[in-house]
Order: sequence, then C-alpha cells, then structure tokens
Amino acid sequence: MKLNQIADKPGARKKRMRIGRGIGSGMGKTGGRGGKGQTARSGVRIKGFEGGQMPLHRRLPKRGFRNTPFAVKLNEINLGKVQAAIDAGLIDAKAPVDAAVMVKAGLMRRQKGGVKLLGEGEFKSKIEFSVWRASKSAIAAVEKAGGTVKILAPAKEEDAEPKGKNKRKALEATKGGDKPKGGKPKAEAEGEASKAE
Repeated sequence: MKLNQIADKPGARKKRMRIGRGIGSGMGKTGGRGGKGQTARSGVRIKGFEGGQMPLHRRLPKRGFRNTPFAVKLNEINLGKVQAAIDAGLIDAKAPVDAAVMVKAGLMRRQKGGVKLLGEGEFKSKIEFSVWRASKSAIAAVEKAGGTVKILAPAKEEDAEPKGKNKRKALEATKGGDKPKGGKPKAEAEGEASKAE
C-alpha cells in the first residue's frame, strides 16, 4: 500500500450536479428554481387543485377500512429450515420449540408478532411446536413425524347474528322467509289476506 493508492470507499465522493446545462442534463431550463407564478399561467393544472373549490378527491365519500397499521407481523419459517437447525445442533429436539428458541438458533433476527410455520422442506423430527399460526401442510408434516403443533392465535369467533343487510337477506332466504313486494313474509301476507275475506 502506497500513499498514492489510498482512496475513499466507493460512493464517498460524488461529483456535484452541474445545473443549467441543457434539458438533456436533467437539471436544465429553470435549473431547479421552478416556474414563475402558478407555473407561468395559461391553462395550467396543479394535481387535483380546482381553484379553491373542494376537489373531487375530497368531495367523494370515503369507504372501507385498512388494517395495515394493526396487522400482526409474523416471521414465516419453513420446516426444512427448522430441520437443518436441529441437524446442526442449534435446536434441542426434545424441548418444545417456540419463537424464542428459533431466534436463539438464528432462524430469525427477532420475534415480531410470532411465527407462522410453513410446510416446505423435509421434516423428520418429533417436536412440540408452539407457534402463532401454521399452514395445513406444516401441521400434517409435523404430525406425520410424531410431533404436535400448538396454535397461539385466538380462534375466530363467528357472529351469532349475521352483520350487514345482504347477509341478513341471505339468511332470511335460507330460512324460507321470502318477502313479497309489500315487505312482509309470505305467511303473514297470506294470513292478512284471509282475514280480509
């Protein structure tokens, strides 16, 4: 190593952007300064701006719900990886295996919301798994090897009464409570008709 061979790491020194050197340079024409007043007028449109009028994207009603911020973030681990860790002696096959054991074995960096066990790869060890979720193929493979899978995620409870207008209508249709145009079930409508006679 000589003094004339010493250099910074690649990317440490960047050439400065030369502005105002033609449109092809990517920094030509206005040279990063923008345009004059409402981009120099004459029929300009600024992304959804309607001259102060309530814009369309705010006039329309918003519907639905996104669960993204509240979703449970899981580590997905295949059985093949777990088997490789057992073979390498990183996981004790006699002890129960949960997220903490997998982190210690180096199968993942952190526990997050838990582990989802997937069935890819060959699995032949008799192990007790304690995971948040597991695929059907993973459960079948573990049980075939003589092990068990304990699911930690709470079971989904079905509503006693269906929610929403369409679900209620579907339920009424299956029960045979078909409504005529008047809005009353057939039995009631026929009873009222006989009373009128």
